[in-house]
Amino acid sequence: MCKRPGLLLSIFVLCISALIVTFGVVDVELESGSHFGLGLPAQVPLLFSTIFAALVGAFYLKISWKDLEKGMSGAIQVSIQAIVILILVGCLVGSWIQSGVVATMIYYGLEVMSPKYFYLASLIISVVVALATGCCWTTSSTVGVALIGISAGLGLPLPITAGFVISGAYFGDKISPLSDTTNLAPAVSGSELFEHVRAMMTTTLPTLAITAVIAFMMGNSSDGSDGGRIALIQDMMTSEFNISFWAFIPPLIILTMASMKISAIPGIVAGIMGSIVLAVCRGSTAHEALEVLFSGYVPVHFSEFVSLGESQATVANLLTQLFTRGGMTSMLETVCLIVVALSLGGIMEVCGFLDVILDSLMRHVKSVAGLIGSVLVSAFMANVFLSEQYLSIIVPGRMFKRAFDERTFKDKKTNVERKLAPVMLSRSLEDSGTMTSVLVPWNTCGVYVSSVLGVATLDYLPYCFMNWLNPIVAFILTAVGIGIIWRKDEE
Repeated sequence: MCKRPGLLLSIFVLCISALIVTFGVVDVELESGSHFGLGLPAQVPLLFSTIFAALVGAFYLKISWKDLEKGMSGAIQVSIQAIVILILVGCLVGSWIQSGVVATMIYYGLEVMSPKYFYLASLIISVVVALATGCCWTTSSTVGVALIGISAGLGLPLPITAGFVISGAYFGDKISPLSDTTNLAPAVSGSELFEHVRAMMTTTLPTLAITAVIAFMMGNSSDGSDGGRIALIQDMMTSEFNISFWAFIPPLIILTMASMKISAIPGIVAGIMGSIVLAVCRGSTAHEALEVLFSGYVPVHFSEFVSLGESQATVANLLTQLFTRGGMTSMLETVCLIVVALSLGGIMEVCGFLDVILDSLMRHVKSVAGLIGSVLVSAFMANVFLSEQYLSIIVPGRMFKRAFDERTFKDKKTNVERKLAPVMLSRSLEDSGTMTSVLVPWNTCGVYVSSVLGVATLDYLPYCFMNWLNPIVAFILTAVGIGIIWRKDEE
């Protein structure tokens, strides 16, 4: 007969799993020269965490392998739509790059660069690039590096520039339908992609506005700027892609369908078809336009600038990194991570570890603000202890989904007991899980971004206003009753 785990056992299993993942993922060099952690891809320690949790369930709680397998299968089944969307997003990114959509958005984003308001320009450029690519890591390692170089040339503090670059990059990573976290959060919580994006606007746009005001106020009045480097970036992009306003048609197709509340998959497919037509009209063959859907895009002409000088070679390498991406194959690593992580979540759930911890937490939750605050804190703690952005969405998402499905709260407008909509969970997961991952020095996001920008995590942390303000703004708005979304009766 199966046993029900106690609270101490549940916390023990969760902590050991967290330690396995943390030790497996991080690779921190100590002052003595030795290393802490193995620096493995997150999938490997996640697999061993899953094995550990399954062994506890099988041998201590006496749960059959059949039930454990059902738990894993059930958890993975939840992500099937997200996996399909991620594969389509890979196709979309490849086709958008090949047809010049991404290059056009970056090209005109660079036009807003102003030496007088460099920090604000850095924020806006990072927002544009991240929205176009859906990837904060790519934005940080390409345009972010370029902006850090310009900042150094202007004599501006690098941690401040890094903070605004990261703020803009993570805004795009959170809002863009191309982002994997933007697709993962609604899949875990049971909401729909574009409803999730619309719900995030309530908490994210005010935070971006606050960050933009801060960037404006901190703007430097220097008259100098590396205008030559910006012009060089634009010249190189025009040699590789056709830059024109026609390239805004595919994004407008997706935005229009989203505003019409059409499901994500048809919208993404329409965006892919629009970019394929655009590419063919601009001279690409049908084979070229379709091949990038699988293998992604690889730039051809940037290498021609490498021999012209050191500055040209540096910019060429940056642009090559930025535009070498997309295709179905680019999403395989993310899909693998989702499957393994959800397997761990399924084991935790079928063993009852998450329910026991959640029940203990929910005894103290009496209001909507209390529930949302619990999600925000749990997502941040997952970033600290699990050291992985995806897990900060998946683990709290699985923990709190039942609470959102079952708990009712009084709607002060109608004075009726109602349930919160699933988008409240998915929004809160991103408000904290996505945004705070880069603020933890040993989190994969913190390690990566600090290494590519050359600025220590704790140095840029105070200036990542978007990242640490977002969960605060989300909680305050919920506490005062703004932006609360209730579940419809038919749901």
